[in-house]
Amino acid sequence: MEKRYIRNFQQSFEAIEEEIKKAIIGQEEIVRNMLIGIVAGGNVLMEGTPGLGKTQLVKVLSQVLNVSFARIQFTPDLMPIDILGTVIVNKKEEDFGFTFQKGPIFNSLILADEINRATPKTQSAMLEAMQEKTITVGGDTYKLPEPFFVLATENPLDMEGTYPLPEAQLDRFLFKLKISIPNMEALSRIIDITTGKQNILQIKKVADKEAILKMKEIAMKLPIALPIKEYAIRIMLATHPQQSQFQAVKDYVKCGVSPRGVQAMIKAAKVRALAEGRFNVSYDDIEDMAYPCLRHRIFMNFRGLADGVDTDDIIKDIVKRVK
Repeated sequence: MEKRYIRNFQQSFEAIEEEIKKAIIGQEEIVRNMLIGIVAGGNVLMEGTPGLGKTQLVKVLSQVLNVSFARIQFTPDLMPIDILGTVIVNKKEEDFGFTFQKGPIFNSLILADEINRATPKTQSAMLEAMQEKTITVGGDTYKLPEPFFVLATENPLDMEGTYPLPEAQLDRFLFKLKISIPNMEALSRIIDITTGKQNILQIKKVADKEAILKMKEIAMKLPIALPIKEYAIRIMLATHPQQSQFQAVKDYVKCGVSPRGVQAMIKAAKVRALAEGRFNVSYDDIEDMAYPCLRHRIFMNFRGLADGVDTDDIIKDIVKRVK
């Protein structure tokens, strides 16, 4: 791969990142990982309590990337046709027929706001779109625009009126990002921007859909050394209690990571390496990307849930000892 491609990739990535950070304060790691997930072509799930800027982050992202955007507010009474669209009767004078009216899913960037407040039936309407980039209505299959991303927000499951996402849907998210409360300095800057004279921010359009697709194409061409690829595979296999060497996994884990997990780690690691201007994927890239790629793909057994074991602790133990 030529140096100019690496340099152009890094410059484009940094320009997008800096523009987003003008409006999103104190969440630098979240912004970077969100952008890595999008360039890698994946969907991203964000978990955090209300008011931490999850929705604002996605809105700013759509402005900076200059792609078509739709927000779907998930509620208990939301139905699949409200997302996908429906077939309607089309009558003009003597003509009579049926026309498919597209739903909000036919946009490049979808904000699935509070996705775990909808019922499982409605959540399942997203599965085909998130994986195959198509939807099926009335026996007909429709292709979604390219690029296509679902950026979903989720409230913690111990909050009232939420439904846990099924394992199959969680597995279709490339990343799960945990958003926490910013520190004192960041909160002070946020208050100045939102309540003072600086409350009107001018967000520039830094990229477009062609640029995002080109960045993804470049990233997927980046080679990865065999030992590093095997390191990612060993991490995945170590999450399965049936074949893991680690006692914590045997004691607390019910189900380990699927092959999508190791694919996600390698894709994200390639983007991370290019974003830092490097020609190769390192062990650190795999280790750093293991947390957002795997934390939602490891499912605890009853003992793990009862003892309050965090999946991040399991991942931390695995990546250090496997390496």
